[in-house]
Amino acid sequence: MRRRNRRNSEGGNSSHERWLITYADLITLLMIFFVVMYAMSQVDASKYASLSQTLQSSFGDSAALPAGAGILEGAYTKPGDTGALKTAKDGGSGDMKDDKPVAIGAITEKDLAFRKQEAQLRNFMNVIQQYVNENKLGDQIEVADTPKGIAIRMSDKLLFDLGRADLKANAIPTMDKLASLFPQLDTTVSIEGHTDNLKMSAGGRYKDNWELSAERALSVLRFFVDDKHMDASKFQIAGYGDTRPITDNDSAENRQKNRRVEIIVLRNMIQ
Repeated sequence: MRRRNRRNSEGGNSSHERWLITYADLITLLMIFFVVMYAMSQVDASKYASLSQTLQSSFGDSAALPAGAGILEGAYTKPGDTGALKTAKDGGSGDMKDDKPVAIGAITEKDLAFRKQEAQLRNFMNVIQQYVNENKLGDQIEVADTPKGIAIRMSDKLLFDLGRADLKANAIPTMDKLASLFPQLDTTVSIEGHTDNLKMSAGGRYKDNWELSAERALSVLRFFVDDKHMDASKFQIAGYGDTRPITDNDSAENRQKNRRVEIIVLRNMIQ
């Protein structure tokens, strides 16, 4: 009787330790999973071959990928070659540059140029926003990151007298600040004039809102080019009159918002 109880006790201890087998299997599977994830992030022929051998030894031949097949859809690898998109020459749909395949995951010159541009734009926006905050110009200048570029929306209250296109003295410090930052940017600056929908007075200096908006944009341009001697090829201007309001022209306050000049530091490239 005592011997039987001793056997049952020994068997119970053995069954309690069986969870270690399951735990070890789980750790093995996790390791294989992370190996696969790492290999997918870097398509390389030698790493692919190593991964294939690992899978074959772990799961058997049935789990191995076909020889030469790429891990990512649309990709392929050959012995001794790095993974790359099939080119148009090969009958694939991959991108071609000078008849050379683009390697998956490779950082191109365009990628580097795009990152440099975005860093410049972020820094420029931060500097301008800090200037606006420090000088309490939030009711006259609005800075925004738009798909087109970094837009600096300046109210005509800051820049011009009503119905005029000559820069006011109060606008000069802000214009000086912008002029000091533009040379640091490898991009084009667009100067765009806008008005409200009120008609110009008969016999006035400007025939209509088109002319007024264009003259205001030109006045800003001349400050940068004539007064600050900046490269004219870096600028472009446009006058939109009252055709692109940011709000309805149904009150004096809203018409004031529509009378503006937008200085946009353009994105030369889009990701």
